[in-house]
Amino acid sequence: MQTDLSSNPPTHLTALSRWHWLLALLPALMVLTVVTSLVWLPWNAQKRESSERQEQLIADTLWVEQTVRLQLARDEEALRRLATAMLSHGMSASAFRVQASALQASNKKLVRLVWLDMEHNILEATAGPARGTSMLSPLSAEAADGARRTGKARYSAPTLQAGTYSMDYHLPLMEERLYRGSLLATYSTAAILEQIVPWWFAQDNEILLVDLSDNIIERRAVNGPGLGVYTHAHALDLPGANLTLRTNSLKAAPQLLPDLLVAAVVTLTLALLASLVALWRDINRRLVAEKALRQQVSFRTAMENSLVTGLRARDLEGRVTYVNPAFCAMVGTRADELVGRHPPMPYWAPEAMAEYQKRFSQVLAGTITPQGFETIFQRADGERFPVLIFESPLLDDSGKQTGWMGSILDISDRKKVEDLNRQQQAKLESSARLASMGEIASTLAHELNQPLAAISSYTTGALNMLASNAFSGNDANGIREPDTTLDLDGLRFALEKAGTQAQRAGQIIRSVHAFVKQREPAREPVSVQALIDGIVPLVELQTQKFYVVLDIRVVPGLPLVLADRVLIEQVLLNLTRNAIEAMEHVSPQERILQIVASRDDLATNHSAAPVCIAVIDRGKGIAPEVEARLFSPFFSTKAEGMGMGLNICRTAVEFHGGRLLHYVNPKGGTIFTFSLPVIL
Repeated sequence: MQTDLSSNPPTHLTALSRWHWLLALLPALMVLTVVTSLVWLPWNAQKRESSERQEQLIADTLWVEQTVRLQLARDEEALRRLATAMLSHGMSASAFRVQASALQASNKKLVRLVWLDMEHNILEATAGPARGTSMLSPLSAEAADGARRTGKARYSAPTLQAGTYSMDYHLPLMEERLYRGSLLATYSTAAILEQIVPWWFAQDNEILLVDLSDNIIERRAVNGPGLGVYTHAHALDLPGANLTLRTNSLKAAPQLLPDLLVAAVVTLTLALLASLVALWRDINRRLVAEKALRQQVSFRTAMENSLVTGLRARDLEGRVTYVNPAFCAMVGTRADELVGRHPPMPYWAPEAMAEYQKRFSQVLAGTITPQGFETIFQRADGERFPVLIFESPLLDDSGKQTGWMGSILDISDRKKVEDLNRQQQAKLESSARLASMGEIASTLAHELNQPLAAISSYTTGALNMLASNAFSGNDANGIREPDTTLDLDGLRFALEKAGTQAQRAGQIIRSVHAFVKQREPAREPVSVQALIDGIVPLVELQTQKFYVVLDIRVVPGLPLVLADRVLIEQVLLNLTRNAIEAMEHVSPQERILQIVASRDDLATNHSAAPVCIAVIDRGKGIAPEVEARLFSPFFSTKAEGMGMGLNICRTAVEFHGGRLLHYVNPKGGTIFTFSLPVIL
């Protein structure tokens, strides 16, 4: 069986023939595209040029119309001034002729100026019929009646007289709403076109003035009549006169295929237009930038005026160049009294003049630090007040330093608050110490009772020994002699024990008195061993009550620290008391309280490394929900606790420049640690 390939061609051959057909059609499509572009581009350029010419003619016509109307408006204003003078000064006929002639001489469009009475008769005129006659045409009389009726000036329709068109302008003379006649100004319509229409516009266009019936009133055609390709008409907005300004361009329709010169001109024109567009865009961008700049300046000015922070700018020589209202209000001096002034300033306090001069020298030398510094200023009335000043370089847009900018804060209220907080903090610390003493009062009484009882026992025994063994008999003269067999060693032992117990009781009393005494914090050199020894009697009272073993480890050779002894003793006492109470429910053999003092091994400068003191317990530790609020004021896990212990401890440590931290003890419990600065 044979297959007929001619009737059923293979599929791949059909696809190949279609691809070849598309390849053959592609050049034709490209040629058609190029030809279409060559035809369309000139046609589009012609249409665009024609449209541009028409739009330009419309714009120029509108400009000419506005120019004509503006010039006539100026003439109207001059006529109104003349009319006002006529009414207000009772102008004579001769004076009217003088002023009217001067006005007519300066305005070539005016044919004459006439003073009409209430019956439209001539009282005086610069030209025309004699006095006492009427010279109004019907159209002019109609305009005069309309002006009289409305009290507003009106133009008449142009009238033909002696072969030329003229147009009357009637300005009613109204005195307290009463008609007193009118001022008539006659315009030459030809002179309007000659005097007002610019020459460059008349060179390229035919200008016509036509009425409502399309009758030509005036024509100005310097280079002949227009071609009728580009025309435009616009009505003159004159009250009472319906005139239309019509323009007919002398330009023909643009050629479809201009020659080389025209093409070059078009190219240059397009380049010029492109430059103009770029210039316009640049101007617009500048306008937008200027607007944004004005808005920013206004915003910043409003923001500066609303600030309560004083701002002061100085140049590189120290002269004040700017102060904001807040600074002026702060020092009680006007801006014009400060701007342009060199130091010393009127707001400098005399007692701090040396400090100001030193700081000013640092500013000029550029050695100031960005951190603020505190000083005092004085107001205009002599009142002193504390301020916080921040100085920074003032740079221009190129990054060059032009001076210094300072912000000044009045910290009077903050100082009052700080003093109040300091007083409250001192009261809280004193209350906390008193509360701590209250908690150990019973133990303290028991502890004091022991040395006092021992003192009493030892002194009683010594007295008994002296009473019973002081004398053994009489000598030959009958005088009693001392017993040489008295136990002096026993008596010395009893008195030494009594003295030791008295010193112990006195140490406890002094520790309590120093701990609860209220005073101002003051840091001074002190040894770490002395700090710990100062609280040992009070800590031992608590450890004995709860059967806790006290383990104190102080690394030998520790340097002196700069600390307030009472504050640090309060920190240690609070931390040790919390540690002892945390071990209340652990087995007795685990109740070990450690106080460890050593140098900070993590410090980069070992010679300046602070001393770290750690209080370590083996209690139940700190629960996660408690840890988040551990240092919060008035938060306590004790039913009778104040919730201020750890907060006061942290404040006291931060007062010394350290941080109070806590960690989990690998052996169980918690480690509280803080650092103290050493004296180099």
